[in-house]
Amino acid sequence: MKKQLGFFLAAVSLLLILNGLTKVHAQESLYKRLGGYDAIAAVSDDFIYRLATSPDLKKFTIGLNADSQRKLRQHLVDFICSATGGPCFYIGKDMETAHTGLNITKEEWNIGAGLLAETLDKFKVPAKEKEELLGAVSSLESKIVGK
Repeated sequence: MKKQLGFFLAAVSLLLILNGLTKVHAQESLYKRLGGYDAIAAVSDDFIYRLATSPDLKKFTIGLNADSQRKLRQHLVDFICSATGGPCFYIGKDMETAHTGLNITKEEWNIGAGLLAETLDKFKVPAKEKEELLGAVSSLESKIVGK
């Protein structure tokens, strides 16, 4: 009887621990679920490369000197890091101000969103996290398109 009770208590304890771990994982920020700073930096680098080499979008990066390229990259990393619950602090301009004068069209927006999705697929970002990140980005469309 003692052996069965011990087994039962051990099984219940294991279930409680696993349940607790599941809840902790479910409460993790998108930043952590994406893999943290280094993963966001790698995604940003790939995405910027895709933008800079896209026949339809490279016009937005042509002419950037090395310093401007580094600033663009760091602003993107910090923005994504901050927006996903990470420890970064975004000090760039708000999205509307940053994109004013670029006259980004809906078609260009869609191409860019597709390139971001391709980047996320390249890094095998799980579907839930990919959907959350793309959803967060899509909420910015009205602040970027046509400005």
